[in-house]
Amino acid sequence: MGFRLGVKRDRDNSLFFLTWPIFLELFLFMMMGTADTFMLSKLSDNAVSGVGASNQYLHIMLLIMEVIGNGASIVVAQYIGSRKLVEAAQLSALAISLNLLAGLLMSLSCLLFGNVILQGLHLQGEVLAYAQSYLRIVGGFIFLQAIINSLSAIIRVYGFTKEAMLVSLGMNIIHLVGNYVLIFGKFGFPELGVEGAAISTVVSRLLAMLVFFWLMNRVMVFKVKLQYFFKMSKEFIRKILKIGVPSAFEQVMYQSCQMVFLYYVTFLGEASLSARQYASNISVLIYLFAMAVGMGTAIMVGRYVGGGRSDAAYKQVLASVLWASGATMVMLVFVLLFRERLMGLFTDDADIIRLGANVLLYSIVLETGRTINIILVNSLRASGDAKFPLWIGMFTMVGISVPLGYYLVFHLDMGLAGIWLAIATDEWLRAVIMYFRWKSRKWERHALVKPDFVEHSASH
Repeated sequence: MGFRLGVKRDRDNSLFFLTWPIFLELFLFMMMGTADTFMLSKLSDNAVSGVGASNQYLHIMLLIMEVIGNGASIVVAQYIGSRKLVEAAQLSALAISLNLLAGLLMSLSCLLFGNVILQGLHLQGEVLAYAQSYLRIVGGFIFLQAIINSLSAIIRVYGFTKEAMLVSLGMNIIHLVGNYVLIFGKFGFPELGVEGAAISTVVSRLLAMLVFFWLMNRVMVFKVKLQYFFKMSKEFIRKILKIGVPSAFEQVMYQSCQMVFLYYVTFLGEASLSARQYASNISVLIYLFAMAVGMGTAIMVGRYVGGGRSDAAYKQVLASVLWASGATMVMLVFVLLFRERLMGLFTDDADIIRLGANVLLYSIVLETGRTINIILVNSLRASGDAKFPLWIGMFTMVGISVPLGYYLVFHLDMGLAGIWLAIATDEWLRAVIMYFRWKSRKWERHALVKPDFVEHSASH
């Protein structure tokens, strides 16, 4: 049914039908990250710390490449809302080509400068060796994930969130099996440890990329022609970059601040380094639903704005904030009640469990603010108002949270708790400012596509 429509019908584009597959996809992705951590923890806590340090850089690289992916998905959503499906297909192909180029540059930088970058993180001994090994393999093929991000974002924007989720499910199953076989040397394969986890990541991404290409060709009523991949439209590139550059720069800035916090933690000792990694993995459980709602809401906002339905967009975002906040509170209660048992899944070290369980108590301050922020920032970007979150983020992240974290950790001796509180301060400041920005409706003037028609502004 859906394959013939190109864009799914209205019922299938409601928040629930868009969000539940995104939630499952994110949950699966998070579970695979947790499974990675769990399996590697059986090797050593240092293996977990090394891979975690490498992933900080890999996340930044992926965010840089999302200049194209994020920008294109929002512009495509607005073109779909305006019913300009040929232009949407041309934009989709352009985004994939640009992301491939960016991904190849990132892969090359990992191979040439990976060791130098990791040494700057104050890593030593086994932790450094594990980090270098993982970054060399996964980073060398990071362009695969860049293409996957573009393909999955485009497929989701067309309303096929369930299909994107199923591909991600297959990728994660292959990754999990590959981890088990290659990390521990099962079924006659060599025992490769951290390198096995890296190889499993690369193979699963390659297979997923091929399936995503096939799926994209099936879901689009206006097929992506081969020449679209080589047609560099200045207008399309300008619109993509108008959203993508501020969005990606904001995310890179956020991850860079996390790198600074990671640097702070290296001075607190290996136990704190491991506790931070485990607590961060557990924290994802709390805001996972907010991420899914944020992505689903962004698709709807893009469609509404492209179709001239700003009232519907306005109401939807406020409703999404309430739903996501309620879900976050439920997960907060669960994590706080079982925080020690959750930490115990990763390690038997009593000091690491104690440190991680204590810092998770501060999630009630951090995650409530983060949830509101996720919904509002995603919605502002989807409306075309991408620069505002960037400027505010520069002030609150760099200007407030980083120096505040330094003061709390090193002057007040708060350890990991100081970092959690510094991040919470940034999240709540931005959440309040973004809320008033959305209420002001100044985002309405930033639409990227003018519709050839104006629909009635009725909300679903």
